Amino acid sequence: MQYRHLGSSGLMVSEMAFGNWITHAGQVAEDPAIACVNAALDAGITTFDTADIYAATKAEEVLGKALKGQRREGLEIFTKVYWPTGPGMNDRGLSRKHILESCNGSLRRLGVEYIDLYQAHRFDYETPLEETLRAFDDLVRSGKILYVGVSEWTAAQIEEAVKIAAQMGLDKIVSNQPQYSALYRVIEAEVIPASVSHGVGQIVWSPLAQGVLTGKYKPGQTPPPGSRATDPQGSNFIKRLMSDEILQAVARLEPIAADNGLSMAQLGLAWVLQNPAVSAAIIGATRPDQVADNVRASGVTLDGSTMAAIDEALGAVVFRDPAMTKSPEVRP
Repeated sequence: MQYRHLGSSGLMVSEMAFGNWITHAGQVAEDPAIACVNAALDAGITTFDTADIYAATKAEEVLGKALKGQRREGLEIFTKVYWPTGPGMNDRGLSRKHILESCNGSLRRLGVEYIDLYQAHRFDYETPLEETLRAFDDLVRSGKILYVGVSEWTAAQIEEAVKIAAQMGLDKIVSNQPQYSALYRVIEAEVIPASVSHGVGQIVWSPLAQGVLTGKYKPGQTPPPGSRATDPQGSNFIKRLMSDEILQAVARLEPIAADNGLSMAQLGLAWVLQNPAVSAAIIGATRPDQVADNVRASGVTLDGSTMAAIDEALGAVVFRDPAMTKSPEVRP
């Protein structure tokens, strides 16, 4: 496993992070979920990403149980705040009240005394950004969190947050968590340039496009049993990637992966990690062997001809429109 700095901060993270969106307390039962976390640890993954909204807070509990007994100083534990975690009007958003209460809840569920990276899961249009950034800064100063990040923020939102933090003398954001893969390149136009200029690293989710880039889904065929496309929750997020046009384009990557001695999943992950703006790629798994396969992409270098061949294979099916980053419904 290779390691990288999180943006321009001093924090080192494994370039593959293990995430538990949809899987823990959802698609995967507790024992297999813990087995996957153990496989990640065995492979050298030290960075683990979750959120209070995942499985209605249950995913944090599963991750906390899986990591119990591990050397805390050797782990980087990330979680998020924004989406509703209760029925009240203040059980959502990025107000001071919700941020502080949610942080305490996450600490309790994860069974830790501090969170390495606390992320604003979306931008809150109803709360002054100054209030949000001050609340995060107070948590840093209290020792409950070490670094501040965001998720799915636009370039303009990142720029404004950096500006306000500088003006107010607050801890600035060090990371953004966007969707990014060889199929979904929306952040390349605006978000990455803005982030690089301010030392904000990208912790990318869905680097394998919900599993489509593994090659498991074939055009004209029924999705394999137990896959993301057959899961009641996961299928909502993968369906726009399941057209025959996209699956046919992905199938053209198979000989490229074979020529490089890689699995399709390894090729997709290696492609993401070629971008120096990426601090870590989040992988998810339902089985330990998937973790073992994915981590072999760490440290792989794809040459220019391979990168060009991937571009040619995928062609017009790649999502590139920056306007898509403004949608609040990209992912919960």
